[in-house]
Amino acid sequence: MDRFQKTYRQGTIDVVEIWVDTETGVNYVFHKNGNAAGFTPLLDKDGKPIVTSVDE
Repeated sequence: MDRFQKTYRQGTIDVVEIWVDTETGVNYVFHKNGNAAGFTPLLDKDGKPIVTSVDE
């Protein structure tokens, strides 16, 4: 799983994580609560994906 890198984590039961795609730089938010979870792009105020520059 080298393509995604976890950059932030909060919580143990109600978990929020930020992941960065190392190929595109797009940031994703992962939220897990109990048996339910979701993974979606992290968007700015204009609805565009937040992109982190990645070292090549």
